[in-house]
Amino acid sequence: MKYLKSLLLVCFILFPLSAHSADADYGYPIPGSHEATILGTPADLIPPFPAQTNTSQLVLEVIPGRIRPAVFYYDEGLRITFAYQTKPAPLIFLIAGAGAGDRSAKNMTMMKAFHQAGFHVISLPSPSNANFIISASQSSVPGDLTEDAADLYRVMDVVWKRVAGDIEVTSFHLCGYSLGATQAAFVAKLDDERRLFNFRRVLMINPSVNLYNSVTRIEELMQQISGGSRNQGNFFNKILSKFSQFYRYGNYVAINDDFLYAIYSERLFSRKETAGLIGLTYRINLAGMIFASDVMTNSGYVVAKNRVLNYTDPLFDYFLVSCNLSFFDYINEYLYPYFRTQRPGLTKQAFIDSLSLRSIEKYLKSSTKFGVMTNENDFIVTRAELDYLRELFGERTRIYPRGGHLGNLEYKENLTYMVDFFKESL
Repeated sequence: MKYLKSLLLVCFILFPLSAHSADADYGYPIPGSHEATILGTPADLIPPFPAQTNTSQLVLEVIPGRIRPAVFYYDEGLRITFAYQTKPAPLIFLIAGAGAGDRSAKNMTMMKAFHQAGFHVISLPSPSNANFIISASQSSVPGDLTEDAADLYRVMDVVWKRVAGDIEVTSFHLCGYSLGATQAAFVAKLDDERRLFNFRRVLMINPSVNLYNSVTRIEELMQQISGGSRNQGNFFNKILSKFSQFYRYGNYVAINDDFLYAIYSERLFSRKETAGLIGLTYRINLAGMIFASDVMTNSGYVVAKNRVLNYTDPLFDYFLVSCNLSFFDYINEYLYPYFRTQRPGLTKQAFIDSLSLRSIEKYLKSSTKFGVMTNENDFIVTRAELDYLRELFGERTRIYPRGGHLGNLEYKENLTYMVDFFKESL
């Protein structure tokens, strides 16, 4: 891991030797929800993988004739990572979490685990990732689960046609984490209607039950910054002054998974501000999504309408404006108004209700292909929502005692469970 030495130092500071787990049967060592989310899995608890894997990165033209603004000169098509076997094998599609690309650290770890177990794997970026917004989203306005699922399904169709002649597939499966997990449920429902893949198994890792509620809880993490909302600007500026070089010329639209670890290891804040750091990182990812969508649609939300940005134009001021937009700003001023024009009569509450697994509850209850893996202390779901997942999926729900939000995804026991979940269907 790139920042291993710094992270190990932080671990010793945050977790004294006197701290013990209440569950001796589960070996993931980090008890705190926020700390686990940031630190992830210690390197020695991630299983070893072969140094070489049969992989390639594909660049797809998902929407023929798609015009890309000059500021996105670097985007030549949707990037997909493909790991393949040299013999007939099942194929798993992976959907990344919010803002993440096809080569996110978590997707790459799962890809290696599944490939080592004998699966073909296709890793997809999140519909909220800038590359997806620019090259694969029909509307370039991410956030509606039904429309995002249709975009993902279109991508799966395109990439499958691209690789179908090179591999032999015995069955199809689907997996996603975080936002990608919730989207996987909607993609599976669409596939049951269109029957292109007939997914045999679908695994949802740390999903939201209701996207609006989960993001509300993430936004509330910002309130845990010392001094509350009055000090958020100072906190943000302190972090930004250290890392602004990453974002001076627009690279912020493709923030990678190392960002959170990097600023954590720099110890620019107190232990009490850990939650605020997670909220801030979410805001930065949201900023990249908003900027990409606004430029693609020429909506005038952040960049003045009809303002043509070139690749030489500095984008830092737009970044600052975007980072001050909350999820509530996005949904109230941009997302909901857009879909209200597309669906006359749509109320805001009806739109919020559609961003939930409950909106497709009847379908999920009727299918035995789904499995859920999550944690008791995942801050994006409430106790009641965990109970709902247990009720909805029964014995196919695996809830670990700790791990925060995705912190234990790369832990060896969790990866074994993921692999076994798909192997059981073969």
